[in-house]
Amino acid sequence: AANFTKQNEGKGLGLVMDVTQAEQVRAAFQIIQSRFGRLDVLVNNAGFGFAGAVEEASDEEVRAVMEANFFGALEVTRQALPLFRQQKSGHILQISSHGGIKAFPGFGIYNAAKFALEGFSEALAGEVAPLGIRLSIVEPGPFRTGFAAGSFQEAAAKIDDYQATAGAFRERMRAVNGKQEGDPEKAAAAIYHITTLENPPLRLPLGKIPLTTIQAKLDSVQKDLNDWRTLAEETVF
Repeated sequence: AANFTKQNEGKGLGLVMDVTQAEQVRAAFQIIQSRFGRLDVLVNNAGFGFAGAVEEASDEEVRAVMEANFFGALEVTRQALPLFRQQKSGHILQISSHGGIKAFPGFGIYNAAKFALEGFSEALAGEVAPLGIRLSIVEPGPFRTGFAAGSFQEAAAKIDDYQATAGAFRERMRAVNGKQEGDPEKAAAAIYHITTLENPPLRLPLGKIPLTTIQAKLDSVQKDLNDWRTLAEETVF
């Protein structure tokens, strides 16, 4: 943080903040308020991946995933809102995943955290739009970052019955590391671009794979709506 501040003297301030520690988040926003008095763009990018069947994941593992990927973003967002409301402007960028719309066997706990992130963010977008505040949910696919390497975690428990599903997913994550289709620099440019727009999208998929996976989810939901419409309609007074 000190090096960043020195290298960007007069232009930037580096702060160390663990998003899972509410007191650190609040302290950071107090500094932002006192030093700058405003905030233009908030990017919630903290988090880590986690592979394992739902049954394999321990309570501790589940809570750690939710703290970093959901509760951290929730707390940071809530701390930013008073500044945004005061200035009647701002743009919140929630870095989700195509796994925030479509779930994958072996990725369920991470999917749950990203589904939760997208749920509150979609509601919040409607709450703050009349106040001049914009919100975008970014849904990347596989990008050539450290996501599938250093910070990525796996359930400690392994159950043989899930080898063909969760086990296969773990193996794919290991195999794809360093070979992902996504270019992080191009993703950063795309994310920056939507911050310059007067009407940015609520959701922005990044990469070719998310376009396929998200469309598959939409098609699946539409099929269920079509197939079970009559039964659904029979349940009303």
